[in-house]
Amino acid sequence: MNVEKLVRMANDIGHFFQAEPDHQTAVDGVANRLKRFWDPRMRREIIAHVQGGGAGLIDIAREAVLKLAKQ
Repeated sequence: MNVEKLVRMANDIGHFFQAEPDHQTAVDGVANRLKRFWDPRMRREIIAHVQGGGAGLIDIAREAVLKLAKQ
């Protein structure tokens, strides 16, 4: 899948969870959403993108992807 599209999708999820007052809860929400609804190939691609610098990702999405990478 196109990495730019994955970045846009992850950022959209991140923007939704930014309304959460607790930062860690928001990061967990993004990570859980990616884990539950994204195909494993999509998760591997976005993790590789973040490990390569993560250009274009908002902070909350980047943190969530890093959390997924550790799991």
